Amino acid sequence: MRNRFDRQLTQLNNEMIAMGVQISQAIGLAINALLSQNKEKAKEAIQFDQEIDHKEREIESLCLKLLLSQQPVARDLRQISAALKMITDMERIGDHAADISEIALLLSDQQYISHLGKIEEMAKLTSTMVLDSMQAFVDKDMEKAKAVIARDDAVDKAFYDVKKNLIDLIHQNPDNGSQATDLLMIAKYFERIGDHATNIAEWVLFSITGSHKSADQLEAKA
Repeated sequence: MRNRFDRQLTQLNNEMIAMGVQISQAIGLAINALLSQNKEKAKEAIQFDQEIDHKEREIESLCLKLLLSQQPVARDLRQISAALKMITDMERIGDHAADISEIALLLSDQQYISHLGKIEEMAKLTSTMVLDSMQAFVDKDMEKAKAVIARDDAVDKAFYDVKKNLIDLIHQNPDNGSQATDLLMIAKYFERIGDHATNIAEWVLFSITGSHKSADQLEAKA
């Protein structure tokens, strides 16, 4: 019985990695659609969100099977419950990637008012954060998870730089306002993706230690 349970836990790890790769691909599709102004790529990126939603349901079903098949020990219970929390953040990342792609579709016929290097930097940072957090979960690597959390500061800094640049462009020419708002929304979605990746890494730490930041803060206030 335990051997079967261990095989299912291994399957869970594999499925989590697969979903991590999917959302990393979704981020890549979104930024490629934005940079290339390719309508077909943007539509492909929007449709890709359905595959991510399907993977979330598969993992949720597997987690429930693991919980119901036998009484997991504390370590296993943490791993399964953390996975259930993580896939919620992962699904939201997929949603944000689709949101970015929808705006990219709207902007596909416009000349950009600004170089998108900082937004591309945010995409690369957040994609790496996602993949590293998944690897940290499978490897039970606390240092890798902490490194993901620390990297969110770089995402926040890039967002601040994008926002400042776009505000300056609006001041220079109010006609830039509409596109600047769209680009700022895209940067905000990437900033939120960074937040979700940070949440995932915090649940990785919980799966290893049994301690979670939000719960610890509530206890400290009590």
